[in-house]
Amino acid sequence: MTDQLTDGEKQTLLRLAREAMEYAVRGQSLPPLDINSLTPLLHADGASFVTLTIDDDLRGCIGALEAHQPLAEDVREHAIAAALHDPRFPPVRENELSRIQLEVSRLTAPLPLEYSSSEDLLKKLHPHVDGVILRDNHRRATFLPQVWEKLPDPAEFLSHLCQKMGVQANYWRETKLQIHVYRVEEFHEMN
Repeated sequence: MTDQLTDGEKQTLLRLAREAMEYAVRGQSLPPLDINSLTPLLHADGASFVTLTIDDDLRGCIGALEAHQPLAEDVREHAIAAALHDPRFPPVRENELSRIQLEVSRLTAPLPLEYSSSEDLLKKLHPHVDGVILRDNHRRATFLPQVWEKLPDPAEFLSHLCQKMGVQANYWRETKLQIHVYRVEEFHEMN
């Protein structure tokens, strides 16, 4: 990632994510974003994921793989979506807000990963560094690089990602998939 966010920019994004989540959970209208108050990096198009956890357990995670709006807006939108629209979880309740920890991941543009076989694919992945996108026709799934912490074995990582995509775990061994990788700049609220 060429332009790293400053500590101040990271804190701004975390504050915007927290504010958006809390307004949405309380059913309040989010005030418009003051674009002119943002640094050029926060105003530039950016792709992000917002992850919510309670006591290190996932509570919601939604994001975009490609930049299509200002990074600050992207973070606000995904904070709301992670709190209210992650299909794996019920909407966040107001009494949970104080226990939720927010994490923001800013993504680089995904790049194709060329490989010749499942063994070659395993050799080309960079555990704990690469976010991975699997595509097969209309199906698509991704794991952020942080998922390597729970699934450090590349074969297991890919098998779980196939299941997330809605296919059998060993699908990546039997079918040539479109694979893209990306990196993230990840930061989270401090307790």
